[in-house]
Amino acid sequence: MKRLRWGLLSTARINRLVIPAIRASERSELTTVASRHEATARVYAREWNIPHAHGSYEALLHDSAVDVIYIGLPNSLHVEWTVRALEAGKHVLCEKPMGLDPEGIDRIADAVRRTGFAAAEGFMYRHHPLTHAVESIVASGRLGPIRSYNGAFTFPLTRENDVRLDPALGGGSLWDVGCYPVTYACLLAGAAPVEVFGWQQVGPTGIDLEFSGMMRFADGSVAQFDSGFVGPFRAEMEGVGSDASVRIVRPFRTDDRSALLLTSGDTTESLSFPAATPFAGEIADIEALVIDDPRQRIPLSESRRTVVTLGALYRSACSGQPQHP
Repeated sequence: MKRLRWGLLSTARINRLVIPAIRASERSELTTVASRHEATARVYAREWNIPHAHGSYEALLHDSAVDVIYIGLPNSLHVEWTVRALEAGKHVLCEKPMGLDPEGIDRIADAVRRTGFAAAEGFMYRHHPLTHAVESIVASGRLGPIRSYNGAFTFPLTRENDVRLDPALGGGSLWDVGCYPVTYACLLAGAAPVEVFGWQQVGPTGIDLEFSGMMRFADGSVAQFDSGFVGPFRAEMEGVGSDASVRIVRPFRTDDRSALLLTSGDTTESLSFPAATPFAGEIADIEALVIDDPRQRIPLSESRRTVVTLGALYRSACSGQPQHP
């Protein structure tokens, strides 16, 4: 296999960010889209110039002309359709979070073992050169031992019927955007937290409109973060070491306003990093996983660690007590 044929399972808004990355790759092509309604699928296919359209998700699963399925469904449907796609003989790229509990990730891992097909979680930032540059700085020791991590991801969610406001569909700011600073801190710490504490502001539908949390790691370092659907757009991360600090501007959905700033003493230096189409690395990772090398940048064990950590944060917010993931 030298070129992957992609199918989109749903006409979700996130597709508009993934489609250009698939089309920009020499080893991938977008061939098919599926919706629950054939008319919707056909209109979407014409709009995005996609050759084939299916009027059901099941039809896409059984399309022999599709190698990889991208799943951008609401969070609560990720596990079900990932497992079904694997069992139908497809590789899967599933939007984050891949599941809402560790048992769901275990189901996916079992399906991967049984079928021999690959499943990967779509945290786009993990595959971007900006993140690689941050990892290199931390690994170089320029910061000294890191003592704290700080992060935020907030934006105003104004669509009243947005699926992210529905608790039955896995809505909530922590699941949707808080997972970014949480996973970023765990990435730089190289481990899961040993203790977490969370606070939330619950909206009319029962989901967290705002979430603030702290995480303590075994080495004594601490992460603080907040997420929310209320207030201005904010996307940032910071790692503070004994010798220097690194600040990342717009680290999660990179664009030409993203920046990498290293501060030591009274001096702040802007560091360069290679430019890249935001989702290109994520697509290249699937290509490498399927065509070249079965090792994953984000293994399912890490996806499981993420849902365990997020679940512990939610339990803490509900109980008012610290939790141990």
